[in-house]
Amino acid sequence: MERILIIDDEAPIRSMIRLVLERAGYAVDEASDGVEGIRCFREKPADLIITDLIMPNKDGIGMILELKKEFSFIKIIAMSGGGLNRPDGYLRGAKKLGATYTLSKPIDRQELLRTVRDTLKGQTESAPS
Repeated sequence: MERILIIDDEAPIRSMIRLVLERAGYAVDEASDGVEGIRCFREKPADLIITDLIMPNKDGIGMILELKKEFSFIKIIAMSGGGLNRPDGYLRGAKKLGATYTLSKPIDRQELLRTVRDTLKGQTESAPS
């Protein structure tokens, strides 16, 4: 069973994503920020990380940079609602730093499942983010 680590500071979003993924047959772990996410991944590596970009303690960009240095093979889906700004800039930055795919919040469930499947199969994003 493929394991996915969800990292987001908003518990309702983590719960929604977890529910969708578990119903699709994935094993899911959760973390509430980048620091906890890095620790979780080191303790129990996942096949895929889905991370928010704007979080306290260590944001998604910092977490992507740190994990990619140590685990260059890691597959990451970055997501953002943009905070006070539009999410486009954050998502483009995450893509340049190693995110495999990017998604804008609010997350569409079917798009999430399709993106997870494509990422785990090793397909790369065809449209620029």
